[in-house]
Amino acid sequence: MTQVAGIGPGAPLAANRQPLAGRKTLIGWQVNLGIPKGAAAYCPVFGGTLPPEQILQPGAGPATTGYAGTTAPFSSGPTIPMTLRGNRQTADRQAADGSVLVLAAARCTMLGAVLWSAVGAAAAPTAPPVVIASTERRAVFEEVPISGTVSSPRVTQLSPEVAGLVQEVLVDAGDRVEAGAPLVRLDGTLAGLALEAAEAATAQASEELADARRRLADAERLVKSRGIAETELKTRRSEVRADAATLRLRQAEQRREAERLRRYELEAPFAGVISRKLTEAGEWVAPGDEVLELMSDTGLRIDFRVPQGLFPRIRGDEGIEIRLDALPDRRLAARIGEIVPISDPSARTFLVRVYPQDENLPMTPGMSASATLRLGTGEQGVVVARDALLRHPDGRITVWVVQDQGSDITVSERQVQTGLSFDGRVVIHSGLEPDVRVVVEGNEALQQGQRVSVREAR
Repeated sequence: MTQVAGIGPGAPLAANRQPLAGRKTLIGWQVNLGIPKGAAAYCPVFGGTLPPEQILQPGAGPATTGYAGTTAPFSSGPTIPMTLRGNRQTADRQAADGSVLVLAAARCTMLGAVLWSAVGAAAAPTAPPVVIASTERRAVFEEVPISGTVSSPRVTQLSPEVAGLVQEVLVDAGDRVEAGAPLVRLDGTLAGLALEAAEAATAQASEELADARRRLADAERLVKSRGIAETELKTRRSEVRADAATLRLRQAEQRREAERLRRYELEAPFAGVISRKLTEAGEWVAPGDEVLELMSDTGLRIDFRVPQGLFPRIRGDEGIEIRLDALPDRRLAARIGEIVPISDPSARTFLVRVYPQDENLPMTPGMSASATLRLGTGEQGVVVARDALLRHPDGRITVWVVQDQGSDITVSERQVQTGLSFDGRVVIHSGLEPDVRVVVEGNEALQQGQRVSVREAR
């Protein structure tokens, strides 16, 4: 057993080869160690080993600072300097297979400096797998996020055509109705009586006309035998014409009363859904009083308010994708229908009306929606996949460029200046040229000049 360090004056700390146990933080007595490079440290907890989730693989970077001491990476010299804290114990616990350096004589507990551990043969891969993609030159687009509201092509506030007492409301909010369906009935008793009187007057006028025509026929027979004067014949003909006109008048009055009675029942002007119910039975309503709101639920569109500065750039054939609250994970294809060239002076926006290509989407009027308007810039630029970019706290943006070094593939870090973002890509103003291979997956922990293996090329 090799002596490596001590705890306090004259207290040795033994080293042995034991199974890999991982990472643990310690408190108590301070122990200054120099662990040989390529060895791994095992810290026994009193009564057991460290749980697997506390294992820290080598090469992951420098240890956390701010404790009693720090540890250096495995690549820094022949030994790994460490400062630990532990309770003075002599447990000298050992495990089975002689593969890892054991720090016995220390009862390990939480909190303190980080202890790095690894077996040289089981170190992290020197060539981690990565996914790469190439930069390319292509047309640059600007993606403009906009928000809007689903709207109906037909919305109406229904009001009665005549004044009256509400007798019955036949629908409620949320009901779907067909065109011509009865919605509200008013008390039409008086209108019904007026219609009966008009029908009776029409019947009377019809009888009078029939009697006048009979007497005219008699007069026409008598005038041939000179049994009646010619003037009497003309008088009876005039009576027939007058009675015919009276009948037409009475028929018109009957139709008017029938129409008036019909208007005591409010009907749906088109198929749709009752969105609001504004009256109840027993209320007195007059023409102009809103009693129901009816909204068409077919042919729905989305109204977007777009900044007025974009008006000259929108032609109507631009690509646009919409997202609905009901389908948050789906991007839906749509087309621009109408562009209303009138700016809202309060918001400095104009209306763009968009129609989804799928007419059976689960959306209702009033639902919020968002979209990305894709506008051409007329420019070409170098673009790279968005996943290739690494943003640093100091504001730098870098990518890892893949290079061939003989039989090896290595990476080097390169700083870039970015521009517009679209279609999962970012425009690069400086730092990259077309057809440069960059890492898009597995780039989080790479180091300058590190060897990598290409798992996939996109």
